[in-house]
Amino acid sequence: MILPIVAYGDAVLKKEAKEIDKDYPKLNELIDNMYETMYGAFGVGLAAPQIGLAIRLFLVDTSPFADDEDLSEKESEQMKNFKKTFINAQILEEEGDEWAFNEGCLSIPDVREDVFRKPKIKIQYQDENFDTHVEEYDGLIARVIQHEYDHIEGILFTDKLSSFKKRLIKGRLANISKGKIKIDYRMRFPAMSKKR
Repeated sequence: MILPIVAYGDAVLKKEAKEIDKDYPKLNELIDNMYETMYGAFGVGLAAPQIGLAIRLFLVDTSPFADDEDLSEKESEQMKNFKKTFINAQILEEEGDEWAFNEGCLSIPDVREDVFRKPKIKIQYQDENFDTHVEEYDGLIARVIQHEYDHIEGILFTDKLSSFKKRLIKGRLANISKGKIKIDYRMRFPAMSKKR
C-alpha cells in the first residue's frame, strides 16, 4: 500500500526517532509498504519519519543510480545490487574529506542543493530479522545512507545548508509546508494535519 509522504514543516521530521524491537506491530507489512511508497515516488531511500512514524527504520535501494554515466563499472554494479533495510541504525564512524553532491528529498519536493558529507561510513544496524550487522560503505551508497540516517536523527538536508542558501529557499519551503506545489505522489502537508 502506498502511504502519503510527510511534507517539510511537519514536526515528525524534526524528532529524534526511537528504537524498535521485533515485536513492533506489523513491521514486515510496514517495510513492504515503505518500499512500495518509495518506488511509487521514484525515490532511492525512505525513512519512517517521512511516513509519520518517529522510529529508527529506513530503507535504501540505489539501483536508479546504476545508469549514471559518471560511475565506474564497479560502482555501477554496486548501485544496481544495493537494496537494504536498516533498523535501529547507528553510524559509528564517518571519515575522509567532505565532498558535495546535489541532494533532494521526497519530503521536500523540487528543492535540490549541494550538501557536503564525508565519503566513508561505518554503520551498525539490524536487518528485517533483527540480526545485527556492522558494515562500511563509501561513495554514493554512503551518501544515501547518511541522508536517510539523518531523517531518524531529526535532521533534514536543508539543515546542512549555509544561512544564505536557507534564505534563498525559504519561500519554496514555506510553499511546500502549505501544500502549494505540484507533485505526482501522495503527500501529507502540515496544514492538513492541523485540521484533523
